Amino acid sequence: MASTHILGISAYYHDSAAAIVADGRIVSAAQEERFSRKKHDARFPRHAVASCLEVAGLTFADLDYVAFYDKPLVKFERLLETYLSYAPKGFRSFVTAMPIWLKEKLFLKNTLKTELAALAGTDTAELPPLLFNAHHESHAASAFFPGPFENAAVMCLDGVGEWATTSVWRGEGAELTPLWEIDFPHSLGLLYSAFTYYTGFKVNSGEYKLMGLAPYGEPKYTQKILDNLLDLKADGTFRLNMRYFNYAAGLTMTNRRFDELFGGEPRKPESPVTEREMDIARSIQAVTEEVVMRLARTVHAETGMDKLCLAGGVALNCVCNGRLLREGPFDDIWIQPAAGDAGGALGAALSTWHSHLGNARQVNGADAMQGAYLGPASDRESIRRYLDEIQAPYRELDDEALMPAMADVLAGENVVGWFGGRMEFGPRALGGRSIIGDPRSRKMQSVMNLKIKYRESFRPFAPAVQAEEVSAWFEQDRPSPYMLIVAPVVEERRLPITEEQRDAFGIDKLNFPRSELPAVTHVDYSARIQTIHEDTNPRFYALIEAFKQRTGCPVLINTSFNVRGEPIVCSPEDAYRCFMRTEMDYLVLENFLLAKSEQPAVEKDDSWKDEFELD
Repeated sequence: MASTHILGISAYYHDSAAAIVADGRIVSAAQEERFSRKKHDARFPRHAVASCLEVAGLTFADLDYVAFYDKPLVKFERLLETYLSYAPKGFRSFVTAMPIWLKEKLFLKNTLKTELAALAGTDTAELPPLLFNAHHESHAASAFFPGPFENAAVMCLDGVGEWATTSVWRGEGAELTPLWEIDFPHSLGLLYSAFTYYTGFKVNSGEYKLMGLAPYGEPKYTQKILDNLLDLKADGTFRLNMRYFNYAAGLTMTNRRFDELFGGEPRKPESPVTEREMDIARSIQAVTEEVVMRLARTVHAETGMDKLCLAGGVALNCVCNGRLLREGPFDDIWIQPAAGDAGGALGAALSTWHSHLGNARQVNGADAMQGAYLGPASDRESIRRYLDEIQAPYRELDDEALMPAMADVLAGENVVGWFGGRMEFGPRALGGRSIIGDPRSRKMQSVMNLKIKYRESFRPFAPAVQAEEVSAWFEQDRPSPYMLIVAPVVEERRLPITEEQRDAFGIDKLNFPRSELPAVTHVDYSARIQTIHEDTNPRFYALIEAFKQRTGCPVLINTSFNVRGEPIVCSPEDAYRCFMRTEMDYLVLENFLLAKSEQPAVEKDDSWKDEFELD
């Protein structure tokens, strides 16, 4: 019997993506930004669709359905109602937004059909059926259907879909049943984004910076947030005091009342981060965690489920996830690695297969994301051809020689660009398109932040640890393959600090190593863990094994292969370009090893930094 092929698409807000599901099995998924080189690209994902088809070995004619991740007409209704309810205050924002909506988004079905027909080289009449899924249903489907649990409660928390900002679902077998939701403008995601904006970071991109900054501060403003901005009930449901926010009817996230409450105007982007920003970051992180913990307890009591699946942008708050796992009422949790809007493409496709077409779901105790290695790969021959073409000196080594050689390189405190296998789906590099280093090095965090990534010095790095070794180093007793859970370093690996060091303020806390793995231990002794599994990424696992044999340490620093403001690299060309523009020491492209010292000299020119808008 012929397979059923479904293409899922998310687009036109941020993080456009495509995914292909064949008979319920995830075959390929990718974000448009990786191909267009424009971070969070919101345009129609034509490159991502073409790549997913190529990876799947399909043509457009093989597709049976195309599923879009939200319902634009319902979203338009929400915008109209919002502007009317805030009239005349929202008139300026209304005048700004409406021409775009009327021109593009209100006629999205026609726009999509035109784009798909151009991609397929056919007439719109010959396209497969085009289905529209509700935004939060796409999130819920992406969380539950690929998850490892037969039955689970599902929580989706984000900025806003059509109306919903928080939704709760019951997942049983192949059925997803909506239970209740909190609607716009009351949004935990938008509350967090408002503080992202206020502390001078970019909304929809800088939220993880706010989370990384939080441990440097004190929760001085927590009560002020709870007293003024948020009416939080014991069950976790909430309402925002919209007198302090501008996002519903204006062109900014916060307003003058918000400024007065927190003692000044928003921090100007790229200006120095002060004690105030650190304390604000810590405070809103504490409030966010409290909301999520209360919601989780309520959902657990209401559903009687002992497993929880999560999606939506708030589910990328890995500090929150770590607390949920350690302290929450659920036995286990699973988070969709592409929890934001990109994952909506996958959710729409899976929702079509299970909910629309009524197909059963096979669960075997493992998740169906295949380590999130769902993008394109590059073969040896094409890499060799490219390197020869640009006359880049290289050595070609089989894995038996490459892995111990790389262990020596890494133990020598060198920074390595690692490009191998299929590209990851979601915001994290997971050992396919990564920059790696020795976590035991005291200088590695600042070297990687300032000389490789060109980003803020306070940003922490993640440890990639062999799955079976995780409990020997971190207070974590189960897999975390997608770098979505923060856990403390175990007590016996920590280093004592003096009274003077304990009293250090802000960024100065960075100067004192906290553990045997100083480069991946945050100032509060935490780490954002990725467990590496031999079955999903055998080559990256083998590299860490070689490093362990060489040093006794089964852990590497793993950060995304890009510079600040640039999407993660996709092709060998992207990787080589990034390698040459930064102070990386070595580059591995599959089995090709390149040393920076042997590459042709290039004239120092930093004008390329203008290519990427700072995030």
